[in-house]
Amino acid sequence: MKKNKIVNLFENDKNILNTEVKYAELLEKFILPFTKEFESFEYQEDIFELAINAWNFGNMSSILDEDDFEDIISNAKDEDIDYDLLLKMIAHKNLEFEEFSDFIIDFNIKKNKKTFSINVVTEDEDTYMTNMFFQSSETAPMEDEFEENYINRSAITIKPLQPFIDWHNTLYPTSKIDASEFKDINIYLINNTSHKDIETHLKKKFDNYFMRELEDWHTDKKAWPQRRNYKMFKNWFEVNISTAVFDLENTPVSKSDY
Repeated sequence: MKKNKIVNLFENDKNILNTEVKYAELLEKFILPFTKEFESFEYQEDIFELAINAWNFGNMSSILDEDDFEDIISNAKDEDIDYDLLLKMIAHKNLEFEEFSDFIIDFNIKKNKKTFSINVVTEDEDTYMTNMFFQSSETAPMEDEFEENYINRSAITIKPLQPFIDWHNTLYPTSKIDASEFKDINIYLINNTSHKDIETHLKKKFDNYFMRELEDWHTDKKAWPQRRNYKMFKNWFEVNISTAVFDLENTPVSKSDY
């Protein structure tokens, strides 16, 4: 999906097909006031994930007492997220959409030529909070089980295959590459629960990975394949996943831009 097309995605109702009509439309309306603030976002999936997090946090803030909610929302500061924008959207949810108490647990965007199809999956308040409680109980390690250098992420490695190589060599006929160029491949850390249904994760995120891999080798987006889909992604890349990531160094892990 193209960068920064959130306005175009929603400005024409005829271009949107919603199977979960009510909450898909609510999500669109919820996002619209923040269009300008999403201009710096590289990927559409990141826009929707932030919006859904804000929606669900807004619901939780009306269920939990203030101290419990502060404990939960404070954890978001440690995530790679626009925390100030998240707080603004939570306030907007509580002000304008308070009566809609279902939680949004998943979404899917499909692009067919010029038509977008947006699906969302929801859970009622009781189901969502019950599932969240049991998941927390199951995944939280006991103190004596904690591995000091264990990182709570899974890792995806993506290795370009021959169709990617052919694309590159068409662009650079005097600087051709072959499979030996990909001994050093990219590693992407993901939520350590996403590996349980990696196919679903990849179907949602494939274009994010696709664009990152393309940009590593050629930054002019006009020369990228324009009709990217999940089948093409599977043909162009070998994907492997590791469910245990360990940091054996003593210095802290840090995040930074390129």
